[in-house]
Amino acid sequence: MLQGDSPFALIDVREAGEFNNAHIPGASLISRRDLEAQIAAAVPHAATPVVLCDDDARRATFAAATLGRLGYSYVSVLDGGINLWVTQEYPTEWGVNVPSKDFGEKVEVVHHVPEIDAVELRERIDRGDELVILDTRTPEEYQRLCIPGGRSVPGAELALRITDITKDLSDDATVVINCAGRTRSIIGTRVLQRMGLPNVVGLKNGTAGWSLAGYSLESGADRLELPSVSEDGIAAAEAYADRLAEEDGVRYLDADGLQELMARRSDETVYLVDVRTSEEYAAGHIPGFRWFAGGQAVQRSDEVAVVKNCPIVFCCDGRARAAITASWYRQIGHKDVYAVHGGTGEWQRAGHSLDQGHSQMQPLGLDEAQSKVRVLSASEMPSASEAAIIFVGTSQQFAEAHVPGSRWVPRGWLETQVADFAHDKSAPVAVTCVDGVASTFAGATLADEGYADVAVLEGGMRAWRQAGHGIEQGLTGVMSTPADVVPAGTDRGYADMMNYLRWEEELGRKYES
Repeated sequence: MLQGDSPFALIDVREAGEFNNAHIPGASLISRRDLEAQIAAAVPHAATPVVLCDDDARRATFAAATLGRLGYSYVSVLDGGINLWVTQEYPTEWGVNVPSKDFGEKVEVVHHVPEIDAVELRERIDRGDELVILDTRTPEEYQRLCIPGGRSVPGAELALRITDITKDLSDDATVVINCAGRTRSIIGTRVLQRMGLPNVVGLKNGTAGWSLAGYSLESGADRLELPSVSEDGIAAAEAYADRLAEEDGVRYLDADGLQELMARRSDETVYLVDVRTSEEYAAGHIPGFRWFAGGQAVQRSDEVAVVKNCPIVFCCDGRARAAITASWYRQIGHKDVYAVHGGTGEWQRAGHSLDQGHSQMQPLGLDEAQSKVRVLSASEMPSASEAAIIFVGTSQQFAEAHVPGSRWVPRGWLETQVADFAHDKSAPVAVTCVDGVASTFAGATLADEGYADVAVLEGGMRAWRQAGHGIEQGLTGVMSTPADVVPAGTDRGYADMMNYLRWEEELGRKYES
């Protein structure tokens, strides 16, 4: 299946830490606890073949039953899981978003993407050189920690905004692109390199490299406003986009062509992705298009296109951001990639309306799950001496706050671990999580397992804390190291950060010649 050209999804239902340690190349991660919330966007057409895997097929079997209840009709479980896969000497890889990271390292090696290290950048800043530092991550990541003096320009915005960002700079000015590590910096630098911008470099190893060099990062930066796009800026970006579309094989769609492709969604998976800013998307987008900021769509391609070998359509308000993102997908190896020529404007000119806002899709099966459980307000919650209280969110969420006396039972392992803390199926069980959603699904599972008195904390820990009740913190009662959370960026310790960056760089070695 992996070597063929038929549409299917390979989904690993373990936790992020387990997936990070080793997984099958080509697998996408959707932890079992996230299936109901993510599967509709990940696999929009319910007749798409889906293969589920884990370590030994136990959790994948539970997950397959869940997808069956949600209407997915062609679900398989990988026999023996990754354990048997490895026993038969098939390959695995480690890390997350590996297809994009591998591709980023290939881009750097093949195209000799220029870079600057943290020490040299700091020297140039201290010397007063003319520099502009552009952070291509999400605004939220940027605000948390950024290179001092840097400004936020998410990756998809670079080509569209760069003409206006640099219009007042001298010819000797240097544009520095950074992210948290390597991939988005390399991709962003390559965008401007290929566009013909002189004096553009990527910051080697991003904010992680800056920290490892012993320099402090800036927290709470407010340089978020993107410059307005001039006619010259639009013209330059669209001419570049048209060149990329021709060179990389991106196909343009007009409104009629888009409608024809959208009509195929009743028979197959077709991804519709809007790559503008969140604010632009909320102001008006083509119905059916999902928002995914363009730079992140490249960084997280295995999350955007979970189903392999199916059409992917990108859209913006014109064509620059959509075509540039689409060109990256073509370079990564996706075959059936489109950009809407004229974007939302073309759609409206054809007489169609736009949707507004960010619609929050309700997790599939939530109504049915709610019908199986009893809901308790914070004031009605029993104490740990009156009921077995379990928390089914992540270990990180459990450590941040849980009802005193709670035990952590990860939802992925619920059926196999709950008996350790609630062995009497006739005794009361109270299920909690962060917001009451995961606990509702978990409560319904317990009801199906024969537990007679299952209650769910309405609104989860958020409601509990808002009601002023006390909390317990830390990994109370957790006897083994959790494997469900992967630290990111500067959350990693220095040794872990160094190993991670070395791993990323090593991905590119095979492309050296």
